[in-house]
Amino acid sequence: MHEINSFVLTLVIPVYQEANQLYENIHIIRNILNRNGISHEFILVDDGSLDKTWEVVKTLSKEIDEIRAIRLSRNFGKEAALCAGLEIANGDACVIMDADLQHPPEVIPQMLDLWQSQGVDIVDGIKSSRGKESFFKKISARSFYSILKRFSGLDLNNASDFKLLDSKVVSAWKRMGERTTFFRGMSAWVGFKRASVPFVVAERQEGKSKWSFLRLLKLAIIAITSFSSAPLQLVTFIGFLFLISSVILGVQTLYMKFMNISFSGFTTVILLLLIIGSTLMISLGIIGTYIARIFDEVKQRPRYIVLDRIDKRQEQEKHYLKE
Repeated sequence: MHEINSFVLTLVIPVYQEANQLYENIHIIRNILNRNGISHEFILVDDGSLDKTWEVVKTLSKEIDEIRAIRLSRNFGKEAALCAGLEIANGDACVIMDADLQHPPEVIPQMLDLWQSQGVDIVDGIKSSRGKESFFKKISARSFYSILKRFSGLDLNNASDFKLLDSKVVSAWKRMGERTTFFRGMSAWVGFKRASVPFVVAERQEGKSKWSFLRLLKLAIIAITSFSSAPLQLVTFIGFLFLISSVILGVQTLYMKFMNISFSGFTTVILLLLIIGSTLMISLGIIGTYIARIFDEVKQRPRYIVLDRIDKRQEQEKHYLKE
């Protein structure tokens, strides 16, 4: 249990091309936290924005002492930006949220209450509504979560990156060394006592989602291959299925030959070749995906590269040491 005001809350917020709304949104979040008497700090991670996002971050850091910021050398993606923020987070609890306020900051006090009063280690923000997403995106998301649950056992239905993590959860997360990450799955895999808070995805005030269909598809493939080997086992199952089918077909062919029964099987042969050929190519694709994941991991490249950072506490320590 944690007494009120005896803790520091770290907010990790990845930002990308958010120059127009970031200044106002950070002040909105800060005002809500201050009204509730929550001691806090911000970690803003600029994921290689090409607009004036970093200039806005620097302006905010001059006005708000609680801001720490990292600027990545290019756009590494939201997952890498989350890693950059979490790896320097050292508060008693950490909230991960988006900068566009689609994760409502009004829910944070409720998350903290569950963390304090019930002693939970993870509070998941669960979407009670997916907002104005297209029908195709809603069906795709539902299908993805269903497949992931069946393959890996992780139930992430309507899950989001909007979470509160206790410091010990963050420490456990930091020990997970994979280079290609899927934050929602990793935060579910570590276990710990957890609770959930429903929220409605707020309407986007400006701009549009940075997630294209191809990026979402890539993330889905990463998620499934990171937490399950079931697709590889599926390849083995298909192999056994074709073995059984070939034995049955071979027995039938030999029977018809010995019985001198004329049998025209040209169409059957063509269909079998097409089915077997396509199955082999899909199987090779699945195996190739896992090999590509291994290839990415063994290279041991960093998840991200930091171009610039803002940390007033370190600057003050350096100034003190110089004196």
